Amino acid sequence: PDRHAPAVFQAQPGTGRALSITFRGMSISYAVGVPAGAWLGLEYGWRVPVWVSAAAGFGALVAATALLPAHMAGLAPGSAGFAGFAAAARKPLVLRVWLRTLLYFTAIFSVFSYIGPVLRALSPMTSAQLTATLAVFGLAGVAGTLIGGWANDRFGGVKSMRVQLSVLAITMALLPLTAGSIPATMATLVVWGMAGFGVMAPQQNRLASAAPAQAPLLLSLNASMLYVGAALGALISGALLDVSGFARLAWVGLPFSALALLTLAFERAPARVSTSAPA
Repeated sequence: PDRHAPAVFQAQPGTGRALSITFRGMSISYAVGVPAGAWLGLEYGWRVPVWVSAAAGFGALVAATALLPAHMAGLAPGSAGFAGFAAAARKPLVLRVWLRTLLYFTAIFSVFSYIGPVLRALSPMTSAQLTATLAVFGLAGVAGTLIGGWANDRFGGVKSMRVQLSVLAITMALLPLTAGSIPATMATLVVWGMAGFGVMAPQQNRLASAAPAQAPLLLSLNASMLYVGAALGALISGALLDVSGFARLAWVGLPFSALALLTLAFERAPARVSTSAPA
């Protein structure tokens, strides 16, 4: 989670774009890792992608251990200490951001946890078609991450998130209705991926601006909400699978995306400071 700290410490115009770049790695992992894992699982069994993921995780651990100290050396040691964290964590704005992350990741992963069976329930697909569909979804996520950063800087985080979360809810409502049409399913997934990943940068920027000195710790807790939401989405959808079936799992997550959007009703967009010279 602290990989986003260099971007948020620069509380300058363009922070949204900087954050979107730090998130690009996550979105690229969906564009490459998910379809590759699906193909490996379908061709060689589920154990192969699990072992590949474990090896990749170990490689990331080694790389982080070797590289992070050098990259993080200039980040003002002590600026993210626990002093003042409790006060920052009690701010209503911070609590709303954490709640919103929990809700919209619960919504996303209510479907994404079972994305292979969901897609095949909507339209019969070959392994190649499924892999291609997941790759298109991942690429849409990469684009959405970059667009979200741009929208944050251009229109403000609150306005951009209102649009993105509205689109997320609409696409979750529409996805089950695309059954029988692979092009319609892919088009819906593209928009869904762009909207879902586009929320990340403005969310992080909103959180970091609430208490810049505590940004790394606040972002770490926000990442925890992300993973808790992913687990909850999978758990809730799994519990309701006998009722909904794979094809309608998006409707299980829809209420959570609507609740995430509702949290923005309590947000007030910060005043935008004009940089133009007085007449």
